[in-house]
Amino acid sequence: MEKVRFVGLDVHKDTIAIAVADADGSPPETVATVPNQLAAVLSALRCLARGAKIRCCYEAGPTGFTLARALLEKQIDCMVVAPSLVPKQAGDKVKTDARDAKKLARFLRSGDLTAVHIPDAATEAMRDLERARQDARAAERTARHQLSKFLLRHGRHYDKKTWTEDHLTWIRTQKFEFEAHNRVLVDYVHAVDAAAARVAQLSKDIGELVESWSLKPLVQAFQALKGVRLLSAVTLAAEIGDFARFSRPSQLMAYLGLVPSEHSSGSSVRRGAITRTGNKHARTALVESSWSYRFRPANSPALRRRSLGVSAEVRAIAWKAQHRLHDKYVRLSGRGKNRQRIVVAVARELVGFLWDIARQPALIAA
Repeated sequence: MEKVRFVGLDVHKDTIAIAVADADGSPPETVATVPNQLAAVLSALRCLARGAKIRCCYEAGPTGFTLARALLEKQIDCMVVAPSLVPKQAGDKVKTDARDAKKLARFLRSGDLTAVHIPDAATEAMRDLERARQDARAAERTARHQLSKFLLRHGRHYDKKTWTEDHLTWIRTQKFEFEAHNRVLVDYVHAVDAAAARVAQLSKDIGELVESWSLKPLVQAFQALKGVRLLSAVTLAAEIGDFARFSRPSQLMAYLGLVPSEHSSGSSVRRGAITRTGNKHARTALVESSWSYRFRPANSPALRRRSLGVSAEVRAIAWKAQHRLHDKYVRLSGRGKNRQRIVVAVARELVGFLWDIARQPALIAA
């Protein structure tokens, strides 16, 4: 039987601490700290691989998946693990790179680490693009907030719907006694315009680049669901990636943090708010889409356009989702439940329909 050596990598911007744990159960040992360069890491791993098979891991973080992909291309078994699920010892107050590497090697050997999905480079690129748009939207909200509060401080209040063309025209016509205030207004308006232009450009980029993306069929299929338009569909496809790794919808619900938290002991069962673990970008997109199900089922012209080219099986799933999720919203609303909680519950069930669509044979083949 081939000998296996378990290697923990504590990866930082400039350096990587390496530790190894042998399969015989001996304590992990620090090997070296090398520069964060592929050639240096490969050299160290080749030394460890003499007469043994190497399995290595490192925590997901700001350094991304570049190292993992490079090692996998070199036929080196590498796993990226979830930092929040690495076991921690109570009372351990000493943290160094070497100790972290040894801890990873030890838990890799014992099987106590949880792997995160490594997306392919094209999917990660699309994910970065849709996240850039989310950042731009956040910057736009901040710019609008600063402008509206500046006007409110000086008694300028708009009574109609805000951030329409009429509202922006009203803002630009405002005049102040002091020139300093006028220049502040010009600066804030420029910031809002620039932020809006950035959001529009990134939205356009997503629409163009999705056409050449391998997950385009999945994005198109998701849009057959009510409330799931192009940007939401791209977010869900890019953030979740390979739906086949979830054998049941409940696993995907848990991954997205949409299942209730629980603290039970003995005969006492206590469930609380949703866990909010996992991918917050996909979770936010799902909750925003779920607001559409408060309206009665309907096959609107926009929905029909989005469903062009989608298989009959997917359209049937989407139509079933409209009825089931609207009924759930009405039923929970009739019990006097909080609207936000109702929408979260609808979002949890919407995950099941997404999973069902993604598992359609035509999409799996694509």
